[in-house]
Order: sequence, then structure tokens, then C-alpha cells
Amino acid sequence: MSLVLLVVVGVLFSIGFYLLMQRSLIRIVVGFVLLGHAANLGLLLAGGPAGAPPLLGRHLPGGERMTDPLPQAMALTAIVITFGVTAFLLALAYRSWLFLDEDKVQDDVEDRRVNAEARRGAGDEYASHEVAEEDHG
Repeated sequence: MSLVLLVVVGVLFSIGFYLLMQRSLIRIVVGFVLLGHAANLGLLLAGGPAGAPPLLGRHLPGGERMTDPLPQAMALTAIVITFGVTAFLLALAYRSWLFLDEDKVQDDVEDRRVNAEARRGAGDEYASHEVAEEDHG
């Protein structure tokens, strides 16, 4: 059972990171949500198998082991943080859509210029032509 959960956590992390690298803001938000779910599953998986509730003053018959409450507390904290950041990202995506009528992250002109200069320095003739067009246009 634990191997299946490890695979699920790995798949959720990889899909979440893949979606974070996309240009669409909604995909970025979904990727962040998947990363939050993967982190919560990872925390609960790290807590080990279920045991008796951790209540003080309780005698456990038969040497039954108590559950560690720390991973559960950390998972609850991660849920709250993920919810807050997701709400903030959704508000940013909505505001961007209101003002730009699209949810794509636009290219930064300065990043394109630096990239073109780096390629020109490496001997790429197309890059030098691209920089010359940007200077004139």
C-alpha cells in the first residue's frame, strides 16, 4: 500500500511541477493545488501506519502503538496555507484576465533582449538580426 502512495505522490508532484511551468495562469493555479495535495499525502505517508489516538493518560492494552500527531498537524497547516495561496493566485489570475482579457503570462521584453544578446555572443546569426529588429521597431 505504501508503494502505491509513493507513486501517487511522485505523479502528483511531477504533474504539479509540469503545470507550474506553463504560460496559462489557470494551469499554474491547478499545478500549485496538485503540489499542495502531493505535499499533504507525503506528510501523511511519513506519519506511518495508523495507531491508537494520542490521548494523554490512556493505557494501551497489548502494547498498541500511538499515532504520531505531528504529521497530521503539519498536514492541517499545509492545507490552510495551500488554501490561502490558492485563493490569492485565483484573485491574481482573475484580475489579470479582467485587465488583459487573457490568462497567458506575457514575455518580458528585457528577458528576450538578454537571451538574444547571449545567443549573438555565441555566434547565432538569427539572434543578431532579432536584436537589430527590436532596436529599430
